[in-house]
Amino acid sequence: MITNRSAPHARVTPVLTVADVRAAVVWYGEVLGFVEHVRIGEGHRAQLGLPDAPAAELVVAEVRPGRRTPAQGRSHQVMLKVDDVAAVVAAAVARGATVADPQRDWEYGERQAAIDDPFGHQWVLNQTLTDVAPEEWGGETVTPRPTAAG
Repeated sequence: MITNRSAPHARVTPVLTVADVRAAVVWYGEVLGFVEHVRIGEGHRAQLGLPDAPAAELVVAEVRPGRRTPAQGRSHQVMLKVDDVAAVVAAAVARGATVADPQRDWEYGERQAAIDDPFGHQWVLNQTLTDVAPEEWGGETVTPRPTAAG
């Protein structure tokens, strides 16, 4: 697959509509660790990525006809792996986020919390605690994910 310096490199890229693109870029950088790769106009849209995960990218985009900020009653969430859920929740709340679902450790090996960012999007923050086979908690492996060696 050809990569293009003017477009996200991830195969799947969420596009988050926000009322203030520049404020969202700053917030997602300072709280969630994203860096801005491409700026398209001062307030039109920006392409962001995580420096330690090149395939993890998102676009923040202005409100336009056919695209609006989220309303009450969510149609989606964005899941993000982090090293320390509690630290990210604290930073997010200090910068205007609200806790939608408090931190909890799950039987499938993840610590999770959900926050609503100031731009109307909900983030589920995941911290992996241990590797657990889906069959150990009632799930089912259908097509195994490739391993780092495979």
